[in-house]
Amino acid sequence: MSSGVGSVRRPAVAGSWYPGTAKAIAAEVEEYLREAGPQGVPGRVVGLISPHAGLRYSGPVAAHAYSLLGGRSGITVVLIGPSHRFAFDGVAVWARGGFETPLGLVPIDEDLAEALLKLDPRAADEARPHREEHCLEMQLPFLQHLVSDLRIVPALMGSQSRSEVDRFAAALAEAVGGRQDVVLVASSDLSHYHPALVANRLDAVVVNDVGRFDPEALIQRLEASHEHACGGGPIVCVMRAARMLGAVDATVLKYGDSGDAGEGDKSRVVGYLAAALHGPS
Repeated sequence: MSSGVGSVRRPAVAGSWYPGTAKAIAAEVEEYLREAGPQGVPGRVVGLISPHAGLRYSGPVAAHAYSLLGGRSGITVVLIGPSHRFAFDGVAVWARGGFETPLGLVPIDEDLAEALLKLDPRAADEARPHREEHCLEMQLPFLQHLVSDLRIVPALMGSQSRSEVDRFAAALAEAVGGRQDVVLVASSDLSHYHPALVANRLDAVVVNDVGRFDPEALIQRLEASHEHACGGGPIVCVMRAARMLGAVDATVLKYGDSGDAGEGDKSRVVGYLAAALHGPS
């Protein structure tokens, strides 16, 4: 396996999926945050669920989740998403260096990344799946705009099998331990390319599982059908790890679909969810 040791991952979708300049990114992100308005959940945010489509489509939903991190400083965000373009089993972690966007360079929390690699035997310091992948990069416009002194740990799931999900969730819980400066983020869109009425019905059961903080019900649903979410494994992983790290409640912040954007096409939509997993301060 090739390693990402000490390397900088260049942006793959800047200028297409989101704006190519810092000024334009900040303006668009601010617009979505204003539209979302202030969000609040009781206690400490342990984990978030956020979509990862083009910013004009999923940004208005993602803003509801990321507004909870506004004004935070000095935190590490573990970004967990599905590998869309590279097939493998296990978890690919970019463990050294940083991720670059037009907003600047985000350094990797190398100590936390190294701990995860040691704790999960199926996790590897592997750069290749990350190079063209959009799902984690699409979280950075919000994170870089809102959080100063940000660090990240980017992780992509290959098979999203139950064993892969459970193993990485356990590693996350042990590696993070008592740290209060770590937030977990699951990057996932929901159903793909159904008419809005069908999509909303398919997505509602996932939204309900998340709102009830029931990762077991969700993994069973995903095992029965892959229609529900492209990043279902990361959602379940973050729910399980967040529970082990002290989260006791889940709050669904916003649901929407791609047809909500502009003169959107409601005949073939992608579903988006923003949610927070939280516990006592």
